[in-house]
Amino acid sequence: MVDILHRIAVEHHTTDDVYRALTTIEGLTGWWTEDTTGGTGRGEEIAFRFPQGGFDMKVLESEPGERVLWEVVGGTPEWIGTTIHWDLRQEDEWAVVLFKHEGWKEPVEFMHHCSTKWASFLLSLKALIEDGKGRPAPDDVYVDNWK
Repeated sequence: MVDILHRIAVEHHTTDDVYRALTTIEGLTGWWTEDTTGGTGRGEEIAFRFPQGGFDMKVLESEPGERVLWEVVGGTPEWIGTTIHWDLRQEDEWAVVLFKHEGWKEPVEFMHHCSTKWASFLLSLKALIEDGKGRPAPDDVYVDNWK
């Protein structure tokens, strides 16, 4: 199995600020996709919809200021059964985010695309928290001919 790994740090904010952006519908619609519904508590499911399709995530863990863990339970076959980790830690005035999309069966071309899209959405998350405005879908960055 292979994983997508990224690291960002949000300046002059706390892990609680990042946690809110990952665990509220308002936060999620501010950086990932404007079409987000569902429940964000442990055991609940969140539906993320994009112009090209969408994903359903079950919240497995939610530790304030520390960690969020989702399991992909609906969407494109390559994603189903994978997990998305958000591990948070504070380093002085920086809130560090260690991101992992774990459990890909093989490094197919779609994984290359998703890795780049995750990077663009992580920058959107950083911008939302630092500047008050992210770039969620449908206004996200086009990274290739798949969008």
